[in-house]
This record gives sequence, structure tokens and C-alpha cells, in this order.
Amino acid sequence: MAAPPALDRFAAAPNLAEAITAWQRWLETERRVSVHTAAAYMRDLKIFLDFLADHRGGFADLAALEGLGHNDFRSYLAQRAMNDRARSSTARALSVLRSFFRFLERTDRARNDAIGAVRTPRLPHSVPKPVAAGDALAIIAQAGDTTHKQPWVAARDTALLLLLYGAGLRIDEALRLNEDQAPSGDSLRVLGKGGKERIVPILPAVREAVAAYKRACPYVVPDGPLFLGARGGRLNAGVVQRELRRIRGALGLPETATPHALRHSFATHLLQAGGDLRAIQELLGHASLSTTQRYTEVDTARLVAVYNDAHPRARG
Repeated sequence: MAAPPALDRFAAAPNLAEAITAWQRWLETERRVSVHTAAAYMRDLKIFLDFLADHRGGFADLAALEGLGHNDFRSYLAQRAMNDRARSSTARALSVLRSFFRFLERTDRARNDAIGAVRTPRLPHSVPKPVAAGDALAIIAQAGDTTHKQPWVAARDTALLLLLYGAGLRIDEALRLNEDQAPSGDSLRVLGKGGKERIVPILPAVREAVAAYKRACPYVVPDGPLFLGARGGRLNAGVVQRELRRIRGALGLPETATPHALRHSFATHLLQAGGDLRAIQELLGHASLSTTQRYTEVDTARLVAVYNDAHPRARG
């Protein structure tokens, strides 16, 4: 993940630059967003300020932000559309702007009411794309193959992917774990989005895989990261994503077979086995039950597919 843009690269006057620094500090200390999320927010804000410098001429200051009207924001959205930005990306960028303007108002720096009237682009309805149970197990087995990597790396990848599929962790949640947080009992305390903690049960197979990785790891990093890269630093998510691309190519799986798809699979397979929706919500760390309810749509789609394949009248 690339670092956020340096402050001197923002098209911002001094008083606005100070506000950006304060907002970034607030995101990291008060909202407790991840480093990756904070960096993404800053990049989206920079794109907006670059647009503004070209749209209005010159670097913006707090007074200029207060004076922005509905048409200014619409022009920004129109430019993003012309540049073929995905609607999901534009919706996120608009959410970032709203967060920044709310911060400006809350800290008595500036106020703009026009942004509240800007409509978020309509997003296509989507449901999670899990992998089948057999494919999830095949992915984990392939991760443990030492043909293409050192045995300790294979053990690491197996343990990591088992945490995603066996405990429903997000990839960032797993990679943030430190050595002293390695699961050794029947549960694991996980720090999720917004600094929200949850307790997830740990299967013996997951616990044993993590222990096997720790025994095989050649690095000794007291109080350091649990999952280490080739040089002994904290493992990067990009390395894991690259390995999943290799594995799905070897297994002939679709591009939707990603690290996050294993988390989707965890939830979907629990639901298919009769798991309680609210319990799954707690296990995943979702703030809203509506987010978890998307998995019921996956299960319904599976049932419809089974019906269409198996029922004699479905074939016309």
C-alpha cells in the first residue's frame, strides 16, 4: 500500500493544510482507522483539492471551501465520471469529503451546507462472493505446498488463510496480530474496524497451524508481528494477495477467489449450516445486521441454483 501524499503536495493554502493535518491526526487517534484507510482518505482528498485548484484557479483555503456550491461538487463528480472512475470509488470519495467537511464544522474551522445536498451515486446491488467449501480447503492445502516456496513460508500461508476461513478475520486484522496475540486457547481477541474489539472462537486446526508456523519460522522477533515476510518484517497484504492469485490460477478458480472471499466463505458456510444471523454478525464484527444479512442472499441464490439444476419442472 502506497504512503499518503506528503502535505506539501496538496493544493492547499496554509490554513487548509493545518486543517488537513489535524483531520489526519483525528482519523488515526480518535477514529482509530487503519494506516491503510487513513492513507486512502488522504489520497481521495488530494484528488478533490487538485480538481478544485484547476476548477477555480489557485490553491484553496478554508474560505474557499465554505464558498463551494452544489454545482462545484457536481462538477467534481462529473469529472470523475469522465475519467471512468468506478461508481463505488466515487461514492467512497464523496464519503471522504463529507467526513472532512464534518470535521471542519465540528472544529469551528469552516462550514459548508451544500455538500449535504449532493447525492451519492447509485451503486449496483452486490452480494458477497464466497468460494465453495471444497475450494476453500483446496486453497489452504495449496498454500501449504512447498514446491514454490520455503517450508516455513508455506506454514505461514497455511496458518494465515486458516485464520481467514476458520475464524472469519479480515486480512488486515490477521496481519495486525503480534506474536504475543497468537491464538493458544479456544478464542482470540481481534481488533477490528474503528478499534472495535470482538472475541472469535478458534478451531484446533487453526491453533495447531499457527503453532506449526511459529515453530518453523526462522526469525525471532520478541513483541513483534505474528506473520512475518521474507526479510523478517511484518507481512504485507500484497504478498498474500499475490499468492492467492497464484493459487487460484493453479486450481482454476475465478478472480473472486481472494483473501476476503475466505471471510465471506466463513460466514456463508456457517449460515448454510444453520448458524444464527446475529451470532454471525458478532463473529464478523459487523456494526449493522443489514451488512450480515447480505449472506442470506448468497444462500438464497444457491438454493435457486440447486432448484434450477435438480427440479424436473425447472427445465421446462
